[in-house]
Amino acid sequence: MNLSTHRISDQAFSRLAAGGGGRSAVLELSAAQRSKHRLLIRALVEEARAARHPHAGLAAQAYGLLSEIEERAPKDVDRFLCHPAVGAWALRTCRSLLSGQDGSGEDPGRLAALAVGVAASLGVDCHTSIPAHEGTIILPGLGRVALPGGVHGLVDATVRSSGGSVRLDVGGSTVWMDSASDAGLWHAIHRVHIADEFSPLIDDLDPYRWPQEDVAPSPLTGSQLKSWESHLADAWRILTAEHWSVAEEAAAIISVLTPITSSSTTQRSASSRELFGTIALSDPLDGLTLAATLAHELQHAKLHALTDVVRLSLPDDGRRYYAPWRPDPRPVNGLIHGAYAFLGVAGFWRRQHHRQRGESAFRAQVEFARWREAAYLVTETLLGSAGLTDAGKAFVGETHRTLEAWQAEPVEPAAAAAARRESEAHLDAWTRRNGATAAPGRPDRRR
Repeated sequence: MNLSTHRISDQAFSRLAAGGGGRSAVLELSAAQRSKHRLLIRALVEEARAARHPHAGLAAQAYGLLSEIEERAPKDVDRFLCHPAVGAWALRTCRSLLSGQDGSGEDPGRLAALAVGVAASLGVDCHTSIPAHEGTIILPGLGRVALPGGVHGLVDATVRSSGGSVRLDVGGSTVWMDSASDAGLWHAIHRVHIADEFSPLIDDLDPYRWPQEDVAPSPLTGSQLKSWESHLADAWRILTAEHWSVAEEAAAIISVLTPITSSSTTQRSASSRELFGTIALSDPLDGLTLAATLAHELQHAKLHALTDVVRLSLPDDGRRYYAPWRPDPRPVNGLIHGAYAFLGVAGFWRRQHHRQRGESAFRAQVEFARWREAAYLVTETLLGSAGLTDAGKAFVGETHRTLEAWQAEPVEPAAAAAARRESEAHLDAWTRRNGATAAPGRPDRRR
């Protein structure tokens, strides 16, 4: 498998810094992430061999099988290699091998399950071994095989294709592969078809889909899947109607949605540097809230990918600053992420409030007024912090210019006043929690 070096073009960097980017800029980020996954997979094979891991040979054999399949179907292999949970597993496994933590449970032999999944998906016959963990085998991006008897350790796996059907014989059991349905020992990772260009997986099975303390405790039920699909369809209609750039980025970035828990009635969401392409969500509330949430998380996803290629902040010097969206003081890197994410939030409501009516329109104006001001103030803090690299100064400076232009855009006086009250209430609560010395723009030197 080939590797490449990457840089982000000046044009894409400027568009991203201004808050958007669109499809072309996102494709540059995605190309770098694909190479990152390939580098991690090659590294874990080499480190497993160097550490004399008992499954080092299996990992090398799986790597060879993937390379052979790639010669005939490069785009399909690339898609599986870039599955977010594959990247998270590969990174954790490399860290485990480098640290010498043999009992960590991060098994390089899982690469064989990826190879078997790719072979089964493409109808390529093969035979290998796969590690089963407590009777479970995950085929990344496809689904889970639940073997009877809680088998643990290596089991034989054979893929045979005939007449358009694919049979997987594994651990003495047979699974007829159908990525769209559950049957017998097979539990699929379901895909929701929202549009030709946007059909994400709902990954509620893979143990590497998200940190386990936050994932939903059980797979989504059929009714929950229908609810997710309905709200996603509503969100997609909103994005394609008024937020075409966000829709382009969503289609290019989001390949997986992962259900997580929530202790409140609000929409909870997150993204992770280790899982580019995944957005974690609690049960969606409605299409509009979900559309705004995706606009927010896409900003984080773009910034995670960009900072894998371009360093924006200097090493953390321990100083902490006020962030108008957090209860705690934040380091420079956290401020960059927050300002960029809420630039996206403000931009969403800036476009959306013209389509709303009545109380909804008023609330949209409040959201726009509050977050354009909050993100703008934080960019000023960042530019005065001495914590940015030259690239970081250029990036935040461009973000600052976008937000500065938005400050002059009119909103109803009542909406501006409501936004100001919410901002002041947040600052008052933050000051009571963290102390008056850590005021906006002044660092809190506590670590």
